[in-house]
Amino acid sequence: MSILFGLTILNSGVPLSMLCAVIGLVFAFFLIVAIMRHSAGNEKMREISAAVQEGAKAYLNRQVKTISVIAVVIFVLLFFFKDHATAVGFVIGAFCSLAAGFIGMRVAVLANVRTAQAATIARLNALRMGFNGGAVTGLLVVGLALLSVSIFYTIAANMIGRDMAIRSLVGLALGGSLISVFARLGGGIYTKAADVGADLVGKIESGLEEDDPRNPAVIADNVGDNVGDCAGMAADVFETYAVSLVGAMLVGLLTLAGNPAAIVYPFVLGGISVLGAICGVLFVNVARGKPGAVLMGAVMTNAVISAILFWPVTHSLFPAGVTVGGVLRSPAQLYFASLIGLIMTPVIVALTNYYTSSHYRPVQKIARASETGHATNIIAGLAVGEHATALPVLCIGLAILLTFHFAGLYGIAIAVMSMLSMAGIIISLDSFGPITDNAGGVAVMSNLPKEVRAVTDELDAVGNTMKAVTKGYAIASAGLAALVLFGSYVEELRQHITARGEVFALQFSLAEPKVIIGLFIGGLLPFIFTAFSMDAVGKAAGAVVREVRRQLRAKPGILTGQDRPEYGTCVDIVTKAALREMIVPALLPLVAVVAVAVIKPLGAVVLGGLLVGTIVTGLFIAISMTSGGAAWDNAKKFIEEGNLGGKGSFAHAAAVTGDTVGDPYKDTAGPAINPMIKVVNILAILIIPIFF
Repeated sequence: MSILFGLTILNSGVPLSMLCAVIGLVFAFFLIVAIMRHSAGNEKMREISAAVQEGAKAYLNRQVKTISVIAVVIFVLLFFFKDHATAVGFVIGAFCSLAAGFIGMRVAVLANVRTAQAATIARLNALRMGFNGGAVTGLLVVGLALLSVSIFYTIAANMIGRDMAIRSLVGLALGGSLISVFARLGGGIYTKAADVGADLVGKIESGLEEDDPRNPAVIADNVGDNVGDCAGMAADVFETYAVSLVGAMLVGLLTLAGNPAAIVYPFVLGGISVLGAICGVLFVNVARGKPGAVLMGAVMTNAVISAILFWPVTHSLFPAGVTVGGVLRSPAQLYFASLIGLIMTPVIVALTNYYTSSHYRPVQKIARASETGHATNIIAGLAVGEHATALPVLCIGLAILLTFHFAGLYGIAIAVMSMLSMAGIIISLDSFGPITDNAGGVAVMSNLPKEVRAVTDELDAVGNTMKAVTKGYAIASAGLAALVLFGSYVEELRQHITARGEVFALQFSLAEPKVIIGLFIGGLLPFIFTAFSMDAVGKAAGAVVREVRRQLRAKPGILTGQDRPEYGTCVDIVTKAALREMIVPALLPLVAVVAVAVIKPLGAVVLGGLLVGTIVTGLFIAISMTSGGAAWDNAKKFIEEGNLGGKGSFAHAAAVTGDTVGDPYKDTAGPAINPMIKVVNILAILIIPIFF
């Protein structure tokens, strides 16, 4: 009976994963309908929401046009120099990545005004409304990623064979990754230029509250939350999920070519966790308690359900085990590899939460440093960001060691897929952040009672920590996924060279100078990439500051409420700046990889070193920036709660300065490293038959 069940799972695993993906998308649609049934508040609230929605939609439409030009060029190159299936996969990956972000953003805008209205009733109502709005994005991301990969693989396998279908999926992964870089960079530049500009003039110079309608940059700031945090994060995790799924399939093909179960297994893990994510969403809608505890309960619900169901599925697909690297691995060992991936999710979440939540020492340390000045706040924030790298990186190293022990490179790939299978619930937490942030803005601009703002402020603080922990999760999983892709690069290169009848004599050893050269070049890329990103935010924020000052000088009645600010001018400034400034850093990884491949004295070995160098330095910079930036933000919120002098105090002014420094750290440069790392690795795999 177990053999028959195993055959059933083996033969229908991919279609079953499609069914689970469809169930996730249907549940997301059900949540949209449920959200729309609730009141959008009074006329003023609806007017503000419409302005934010109009700005976000206009920006994303212009971003799509800008990205499309570059995407068409890459499609043509892949079509003529690689193969048609890879080119088609690239288009599918790019389209689905854009769709996940765009739909998620639209729903977030609908949810934020309803969250503000729900906050007039009770905190629990607002929590559930904000989370359900985020859950739409979470389920869309995993549903679209799983569905696009499974459908493309099924059709391509019937047309060009299984092996070529898996190799052409690398094109789909590249499409998702490239769009993600642009979405992260463009959205990050937009949101943080508006945020920094609004804070510097509004809070420090004019003494205005957060989201005060008298601030000319306030609408641009709220639009930025949606295009950066909602659309950007959705595209980011879509590509990480797709890349992890494709990477696991590629490793299964290259190292376990004779075992079809190795290809089906990642699909089944993904399908199970979609069902787990739905259970997590239901948990939030029935549980009561503190917001942070309820949201963490949803993560644990998903993890426990997945862990229980992974066991029988693993034994059914691999009843006699599998030989990896010449060693027979038992079903239990494969299960333990998947279990480590599940465990890594709450571990990374807990570690990031410690360094970024106002309840713990690191954030309070930054707040206390604010009492002695702006510089000491900056110094303390930088130190916290650097401290925050240690434990996550050590945990990642331990996870690599254990999973490799259990099942070699395939074990690492399975752990990554298992970790990313939790993306549905994790993205729900992430999108909860900007929804509650915008809800607070709507409450202030609509002149709702202070009690409502107190509810949205509490949820916003929780949401800010949720955004930080999900970025830590995305970066940690990206580091593991990139390692899998590097292993795939080496194996693909080996097969490509031996297929020509040549001996694979390339050595990726530290005794080889070319590897060291590659490590240096790769290690440099994240630094140059983040430098361009930070410069872009600085320039755009400066333009916003000058515009806000101009308006306040030209119309003194703005501060007394007699004149209406020109919100559209600031929106236009950051829109143009984001689209212009995102191009160079987004194309940097593509240019670097192709340049190393083209220059013959460098070649495949230097390129391999470049991949590892990018993974190592990128991981440290990304964790440091995202954790440090979130810690600065929550240190400011800790003071605004009435601690250390509260709003308007000297410590608060210093904390606002720290927050504005941390803004591009946590929402622009740091998160964008994640897709950049994978673009480098995916492109390296794609160009092997072209240049080597």
